[in-house]
Amino acid sequence: MSNFQFLYKEWPAIFKEAKEAEQLTLTSPKASAMIARSALEKTVQWLYQNDEELEMPYDTKLSSLIHEQCFREIVKPSMFREINLVRLTGNNAAHGKAITHDQSIASIKNLFRFLSFLGIYYSEEEVDISTFSMELIPDGNEQKETLKALQQLEDQLDKSREKDKEERAQIEAQAAQIELLQKQLENQQKVNTKRRVEREKVKDPEKTIPILIPESVTRKLYIDVLLKEAGWDQLTEGRELEYEVKGMPISTNPSGIGYVDYVLWGKDGKPLAVVEAKRTMADARKGRHQAELYADCLETMHGQRPVIFYTNGFETFIWDDTFYTDREIQGFYTQDEVQLLIDRRTTRKDLRAFKVNMDIAGRDYQLEAIKRVAENLVVDAKDGSLKGAKRESLLVMATGSGKTRTAAAIVDMLTKCNWAKRVLFLADRNALVTQAKNAFKEHLPELSCIDLTKEKEDNSTRLVFSTYPTIINKIDKVKTENQRFYGVGHFDLIIIDEAHRSVYQKYRAIFDYFDAMIIGLTATPKKEIDRNTYGLFGIEDDNPTFAYELNTAVEQGFLVPPRSISVPLKFQREGIKYAELSDREKEEYEEKFGDPSNEEAPDVIGSAALNKWLFNTDTVDKVLEHLMNDGIKVSGGDKLGKTIVFAKNHAHAVFIEERFNLNYPEYGGKFLRVIDNYETKAQDLLEKFTDAFEEQEPQIAVSVDMMDTGVDAPRVVNLIFFKMVKSSSKFWQMIGRGTRLCPDLFGPGEDKKEFMIFDYCQNFEFFDENPDGATANNMKPLLQQIFEAKLKVSQLITHLSDKTPAETEVRDSYLTELHKTIQNLDENRFIVRKELRYVKEFSNKSKWLNLSKSDVQEINTHLSRLQPASKDDDELARRFDMLVLIYQILLLTGSGDTGKYMSKIYRTAASLQKKDNIPQVSLHIPLIKEVQTDHYWETINVKKLESLRVALRDLIKYLETQKQEPIYTHFEDDLDYDGIIVREPVSTSYVSLQSYKDRVESYIRKNKNHLTIHKLCNNMPITRFELDSLEKIFFIESVAGTRQDFVNQYGEKPLGAFIRSITGLEQAALNEAFADFLQVGILRADQMTFIKTIMSYLTKNGTIDKTMLYEPPFTDLNDQGISGVFDNDADLIKIVRIIDIINSNAVVA
Repeated sequence: MSNFQFLYKEWPAIFKEAKEAEQLTLTSPKASAMIARSALEKTVQWLYQNDEELEMPYDTKLSSLIHEQCFREIVKPSMFREINLVRLTGNNAAHGKAITHDQSIASIKNLFRFLSFLGIYYSEEEVDISTFSMELIPDGNEQKETLKALQQLEDQLDKSREKDKEERAQIEAQAAQIELLQKQLENQQKVNTKRRVEREKVKDPEKTIPILIPESVTRKLYIDVLLKEAGWDQLTEGRELEYEVKGMPISTNPSGIGYVDYVLWGKDGKPLAVVEAKRTMADARKGRHQAELYADCLETMHGQRPVIFYTNGFETFIWDDTFYTDREIQGFYTQDEVQLLIDRRTTRKDLRAFKVNMDIAGRDYQLEAIKRVAENLVVDAKDGSLKGAKRESLLVMATGSGKTRTAAAIVDMLTKCNWAKRVLFLADRNALVTQAKNAFKEHLPELSCIDLTKEKEDNSTRLVFSTYPTIINKIDKVKTENQRFYGVGHFDLIIIDEAHRSVYQKYRAIFDYFDAMIIGLTATPKKEIDRNTYGLFGIEDDNPTFAYELNTAVEQGFLVPPRSISVPLKFQREGIKYAELSDREKEEYEEKFGDPSNEEAPDVIGSAALNKWLFNTDTVDKVLEHLMNDGIKVSGGDKLGKTIVFAKNHAHAVFIEERFNLNYPEYGGKFLRVIDNYETKAQDLLEKFTDAFEEQEPQIAVSVDMMDTGVDAPRVVNLIFFKMVKSSSKFWQMIGRGTRLCPDLFGPGEDKKEFMIFDYCQNFEFFDENPDGATANNMKPLLQQIFEAKLKVSQLITHLSDKTPAETEVRDSYLTELHKTIQNLDENRFIVRKELRYVKEFSNKSKWLNLSKSDVQEINTHLSRLQPASKDDDELARRFDMLVLIYQILLLTGSGDTGKYMSKIYRTAASLQKKDNIPQVSLHIPLIKEVQTDHYWETINVKKLESLRVALRDLIKYLETQKQEPIYTHFEDDLDYDGIIVREPVSTSYVSLQSYKDRVESYIRKNKNHLTIHKLCNNMPITRFELDSLEKIFFIESVAGTRQDFVNQYGEKPLGAFIRSITGLEQAALNEAFADFLQVGILRADQMTFIKTIMSYLTKNGTIDKTMLYEPPFTDLNDQGISGVFDNDADLIKIVRIIDIINSNAVVA
């Protein structure tokens, strides 16, 4: 006899395999698991062939079949999880992995439950299914199968499945030829489906197919799956499972003995990790103390303290209590990864003592940034040992200040100090990924790297560069056997490039999944809900780990400032006014738009239309002429310097290129080129344009978004804003394209000193009014909006006191649909797994029958965004869904004007009526016509709207998107040269610490190139003769009046020191003066800040009285001033000696 006897009559082939798996459960667990999986696959194939509601997908693998939505709609979530475990266990067995008795018993019991479902709902005659009995399973000596034997078994099962498929294919081929047989097959499907549906109404699956495996066992099996994904597949009783430890507190267990749920061992036989499993409904943290006690025992017994994991199956925490506090994690580390954590306890070095490679990042602010990160990541424990501090750092650094170099130097520090082995660098565009990879290869050639968008994964790779969507896809899809290639512990560090643009809600899941330190690089953090850069890094707003602002970089000579002009271009500002056109132009206007006097066209076409669909030749011609005449030139003034034109769209960019080539044919079509994502050779053109060492064509790049951010082009000297930007962060990023230094650009010794900004679209005026830019709407994805709208409609109906049966029907329909959406989520997706607790909770249909406000909030927060887009669904259909749902909400709340939504639906129906030649549309023509009548809308209600939505949503795809055809005009525009305003978008001047007489200050500043003043500014010693010559100019030529006037005003101050106080010291001279100290000394971040305060003071005041070092601003860091910051006397002496040299150079040597 067999537990599966009820299958014998109607499903003999399935019965044969199920019985064989049953017989081998205890004697050959691996073979049993494989055959159980085969029986499962046979059953699933039968269901697809015999139930008309199941539509066979293109991919017919077992995993695809059971994950199809149509299949998941006919089985309960608990049963789906059970058969998925049968599949996974069978896969593990086929790959030769160890299968325990518990696992093989679970597989056979779960198979029994699923085959009971088959028998109860599909058998022609009702079957009597006995309670599952373990007594029917033979108990004998377990056999040890060789891998070869398992492969032979798998081959046999494959051949059996292929034979079944061939027989089915022959029947279907015959059926295709014999109409009668075809109808018999179709009728059989209908009968089977009808039988199942009728039995579902009277047979409760909870009672007819009782759960055989308790929740605690299922939870354990899920933890086992997570462990196996991390490569922990050899779990044996008494060793990895329920391992006995001694030394537990007597208060916990009088015997002092405990049993650890899981112990994960290293290759050397020492414990690497302990896993404590708590009940699913319990807080995972309840296992924290228990796990700590087990770790204490294991450390005493084996001489090595394991890393602690504790979990309830939904939430998992990792705690390496020798270094970090505990934190939530999305899975388990592999053996090698946990071993690395253990090894780092002895190999990890103090980051704060690391000597930075000055060839990678040698500027003082870069050194401070690295030091700040080091001090952010590590602190000293009370016993003097190292402890991990924060795991997130945010660096705000001006565009062009060397963010990538700084990041490379940080990676160099973390790898050489044994804090990081593998690093993930994320950017939001392929071009930025390529650029970053090239930079890291140059700075860190010893570290292997790949570009994940182009190259294949390699476990030995140290640096991985990727876009966000690429790594998301790789996490779920790239596996070796059943082990995820990119497990939670794969990377030790993630670097986010341009964090302000990339930390969006849908990408944050990456940072939650990987258990890695995070370093964000950005120039302009934003404070917006769901895009809050600071929030991701767990730091206070406007208080990043390190900041180096643009004006500071310009002042210190590391970036060049812009010279900016706002250019009045009439059509761009006012639009095109019919009344102001010439007679010839009015004729063209009437021809292309209609006659305004007959109300055929508007009197004014707004400026927003310009360069969107209306392209006026003279507008572009005047901008190009202005650029060619007034732009910064190179090659002795003979050639326009490198220029970026920021265009509105691709059509605008192409139009600019066409007009340039027509007006300037002498350049042969190569001088100006469009570089955007439509251009097939964009990358090659970009590389030529950005070449820092050689001037290659094109000289002008017209770009749409592609060059707005992240592209290094040091030779650029002209930026053309031919579009409105409105995003503050993007605007400053675009300005950053011109800030980079470029030595010898204009000839030997003639460096780039500034760049020009030509603003033709009033961007500067806009940011005068709106310093933070336009408020961005944080739009949720359309699928999420629809999900939440359906939930809102259902709750609004629920709370109606006098709801109609039709409204109740809509509510129940929406709730059923939403429940199925959650029930059918693929739990293998890492984004879904993160919310597994809520997925399990709301997969229970009864939970949806009485949703509380708290439930709704949890669904919207944790579940509404998880639904993947259906391949056969259309965006236009989803937009129509949303249109109708908003209308329903307004009807139910009575809180808004439904008129505009009614008009949109009306226009949609009118457009569909014109497509009545399409069969699918013609079927609904009566409804489409009715929608266009007043009577239809007089009796509108929620049910009618829902029926309308269901009927029309799949027809929307037949409507073409209305596109405004481009129109080209030849109206004369006006560029007002007299109205050009010089702007100052970047403040490059510091507030002086003292005030001086304007006349003297003005003279000194205007004459900084005077030999003696130049020497004073650059910390070079001066002679008596040079000082006498300067005094002659000041006192004999009366620049500063008489000497007595000078004394009366300023006191007995040496002239050299006085001039220094006006000019300050050049930053380069200060960098040189403090270079040895900064490079040789190992300074803390506060010490570096103190040195920078001294340098900042000297850039403004030229000299410094040493007593000042004990007064503000030098007491801001420590009340004791310099002595409180530098506790090493040798460092104090060095600083004082440098200051003495600087001060002495202001007087005669």
